[in-house]
Amino acid sequence: MNNGLRIVAVIVATSFLGACGLFGDDDEELEPAELVEFEPKVKIKRLWDAKLGGDSEFLLVALQPAGDGNRVYAASQDGRVTAFDPESGRQVWRTDLKVELSAGPGVGEGRVVVLAKDGAAILLDAASGEEQWRSDVAAESLASPLIRADTVIVQTIDNRLQALSAFDGRPRWSIQQTAPALSVRGSATPVFVGTTVISGFDNGRLVATELDTGTVIWESMISPPTGRSDLDRLADIDGAIAVVGQDVYVSGYQGRTAALASESGQVLWHRDISSLAGVSASWNAVYTVREDGEIIALTRRNGAEEWRNDSLLRREPTLAVPFNTTVVTGDFEGYLHFFSNLDGEPVARVRHGGAAITSDPVVIANRLYVQSDNGTLAAYTIVEDRPERTAPDIVEEGA
Repeated sequence: MNNGLRIVAVIVATSFLGACGLFGDDDEELEPAELVEFEPKVKIKRLWDAKLGGDSEFLLVALQPAGDGNRVYAASQDGRVTAFDPESGRQVWRTDLKVELSAGPGVGEGRVVVLAKDGAAILLDAASGEEQWRSDVAAESLASPLIRADTVIVQTIDNRLQALSAFDGRPRWSIQQTAPALSVRGSATPVFVGTTVISGFDNGRLVATELDTGTVIWESMISPPTGRSDLDRLADIDGAIAVVGQDVYVSGYQGRTAALASESGQVLWHRDISSLAGVSASWNAVYTVREDGEIIALTRRNGAEEWRNDSLLRREPTLAVPFNTTVVTGDFEGYLHFFSNLDGEPVARVRHGGAAITSDPVVIANRLYVQSDNGTLAAYTIVEDRPERTAPDIVEEGA
């Protein structure tokens, strides 16, 4: 079955399931959770915002900001790529590629790479925004590209991982995993551990590949397909993959959340928690979001559950991302929700805008960057309350 038919099949199946629920007896239970008022414990400040370009609502693209230590880069669905000064939000350059974009940007080595809906990888100079080359990768991508040394890594929705020359876009190597009959639209962005590329696929496998040669080092089945129907056997790894030190953290749909050793693929621990959003990680904890919107925090060392929060059920929250002493997620109404990383209790809530937030928030240095589906980018910080200075008591001599 080709990609187009696979995607249509998922849409039809999903619509069918939705219709079954709508005609059931528990209509009220299918409504998104209402937001509950609480006393904020953390002050969030918006530092700046900018309009990137056209809307990407309902298109399920993978566009989110990226940084290189000097600038923040972001792309819009209608083909505009922009570089910003992270302190002021001042636009440094903007390039209109005049093509619909589906993923990126990826940033590194003085280069910026974005991926077009028509199957092109496009590399720009990070200093000027000038286009350097376009290369045909033969399929759409919904995973951000990676750049390391002189290589660009691209993963496409046909279950292929490709390496391109950063100098001219020529193919260097590619690997491909078998594609299931049915899959969820999406792809997990690969990650680097040293010179190893870790990538997840629609068949539920996590694969480690040598960057220079494309040699597969190991494979691990994270989400074994189960059940009789193609729908029951969905096992995609489509969400974020996290790395802390030499350990890799991943979650699969209708499967499990697991920690693996990057050098061998050995499973260090796993829990029966399914997620399309994937995982994020801090030094102490791993965070994931179930399909129903429940946020779960696990101890990074052994996967023991620390807390759960179900206040965002059916609000389509993004992956919860560690930020300072909080974890933050966006929802379908454009709200940003901040929870304590210690107990999962809500500590702040701000409205990013009226459009949905479907791309995961991104932390770069000490700032939080959020891109909504209407092409608005904003930078946030947590304001720490400091006690006001008072004049010291003065005591006269001899008093």
